[in-house]
Amino acid sequence: MAVFLLGVGAACCLGLGFVLQQRAAQRAPLADFLSFRLLLDLIRMPQWLLGMALMIGGQVLGALALARGEVSLVEPLLATNLLFALALSRWLSGQPLGRSGWAGVALLALGVTAFIVAGQPAGGGPEAGALRHWLVLGVVVGLALLLVASAKRLPASSEATLLALAAGLLYGLQDALTRICGELAREDGVQILAVHWQPYVVAAIGLTGLVLVQSAFETAPLRMSLPALTAAQPLAGIACGIGFLGDRLRVTPGALAWEAAGLAAITVGVVLLGRHPAMPCAQSDGQPEKEPTASAS
Repeated sequence: MAVFLLGVGAACCLGLGFVLQQRAAQRAPLADFLSFRLLLDLIRMPQWLLGMALMIGGQVLGALALARGEVSLVEPLLATNLLFALALSRWLSGQPLGRSGWAGVALLALGVTAFIVAGQPAGGGPEAGALRHWLVLGVVVGLALLLVASAKRLPASSEATLLALAAGLLYGLQDALTRICGELAREDGVQILAVHWQPYVVAAIGLTGLVLVQSAFETAPLRMSLPALTAAQPLAGIACGIGFLGDRLRVTPGALAWEAAGLAAITVGVVLLGRHPAMPCAQSDGQPEKEPTASAS
């Protein structure tokens, strides 16, 4: 039960934080797109700082959940952050939920339930060797780099989607490495983390993902980025959990069918909620959407 409460609490903080960050990031200068200078502009905005505080709180709760449960269990719970993002956006916009909103809520909730019940995620399997470990890590990072490189040649809305996908992949990998850090600290004490590479990679991924997410928030409405981010993170996290952490899922034909259906329902639900009219779709100050040609770094 603690894992569920921590996972849902993390999702709540993340969802609320993403909305506040996007509302602030869309007012940042495009000259700092995909640059760490963007963060220096954003830290002067109180709304963004509040969003970051919520995001950090969500990451701490997520780390606690990962310390107690498998990545394959926690990641679907984190995907519900979009429910809380939609709730805040709906309150700010006054937009009713409507059929598409309720359908997205139902699909996301049922998808998470179906995947967890059918898959029964559990740890205890043998962890992969170093070769497989680095292979999975390299594939995830390589895909993220490819998405970022491709995004620069696309219009702003598509650019934001690809940047969010890249950030979601990196965050899924970060979650898997965070679990390793938690296991190391539990077995040998927190001080042991100083001599392992995982904490440093977690920090580097977190900072890189933050720049990607804020750049996506800056260039296009939230509905163009948050669904991609929310869908990519659990898929990458589950793949890493199974790929090199020893997470196990039921593999009977019936279980596999329900697991696939659950992941599909989560993805469709995320897209429906992310595209809901309540999600911010224009700059809060009434300015027109930024021109795609201005997004070059």
